[in-house]
Amino acid sequence: MTRGAHRGARRLAFVMLPLLAACGDAAPPPTPDPRPVRVTTVEPRRGGDVVSLTGTVQPETEVNLGFRIDGRMTERLVNVGDRVRPGQVVARLDRSNEENNLRAARAALTAAEAQLAEVEANYIRARDLLRSGFGTRQRYDQAVQQLQTARSAVDAATAQLGIAENRLGYTELLADASGTVTARGAEPGEVVAPGRMIVRIAREGGVDAVFDVPPVVKDQAPANAVIEVALTLDPSVRAQGRVREVSPSADPVTGTFRARIGLENPPPALRLGSTVTGRMTLDSSASISVPASALTRKDSQPAVWVVDPRAQTVALRPVEVLRHDPARVVLASGLSAGDVVVTAGVQALRQGQKVRLLGAAP
Repeated sequence: MTRGAHRGARRLAFVMLPLLAACGDAAPPPTPDPRPVRVTTVEPRRGGDVVSLTGTVQPETEVNLGFRIDGRMTERLVNVGDRVRPGQVVARLDRSNEENNLRAARAALTAAEAQLAEVEANYIRARDLLRSGFGTRQRYDQAVQQLQTARSAVDAATAQLGIAENRLGYTELLADASGTVTARGAEPGEVVAPGRMIVRIAREGGVDAVFDVPPVVKDQAPANAVIEVALTLDPSVRAQGRVREVSPSADPVTGTFRARIGLENPPPALRLGSTVTGRMTLDSSASISVPASALTRKDSQPAVWVVDPRAQTVALRPVEVLRHDPARVVLASGLSAGDVVVTAGVQALRQGQKVRLLGAAP
């Protein structure tokens, strides 16, 4: 290397030394300021709270009407919304096959009766000959056996005739009680199987309000509670009812229990299928409520951010919701009295993040 090249290398080293020294003395990145949040301190309150649920009006008893035999349906005489009375024909099957079976059964009975008349005459002759001493016991026993067989044949033919008459009657589907048609199944021209739903009828005599009830509400409901049920679109239309039936098992998807409230003297405006709101006062018990803005989710489950007052950090805590409205959420579990809960900005927080309570010293 030449002398000039050595001089250039020394100059470059003198220039780089200050830069390297400056890099070595670089300050660490600044610590982010605590995030300001609004909070509230939860306190238990005693109940007698009113819970509201939305449900529908359904008939107390609803039955599916279907034919007892198979065949091709020729006509259906009612439609959805029609009222029916007991004994009214609602649908018919093609009668030709059953009429032929009935004629065959009648012919079989006539033949069996004719055979019985002949066998009875033979029996009488055999009996008289045996009594007079000109007949044999063997011939008489044969006549008795033939008579019993002929009578059995008549009984069987009579039974078959009754079956054929019943089957012909089964080609007409009759309503068994007064009610309203709420659904239809097969259409005219279809070949239907026995028991297939042709029409569904809501029987008169009872109306239920049906609700899907959360487990916590079910557990806190008082015995023999009076439920106020009102039409959602017109709360002036209302009726009272009592719990008539509660499903013993929860719905596998929603986890709620189906409850049927028997309405007492419901007004005509509470029609089947109407959306209603039910209100019930729960048993007095301690509960905790938080603003609706405090609620978030963790693993698809409701949760809230709770502040550690000493460390000034937040942690996500799962909770169980008892009920809610647009402003507040009543919790069944997850929080205790004195817990500090974040009520604003919950979507921007992360686990263990430092926070500053608004209104408190930083």
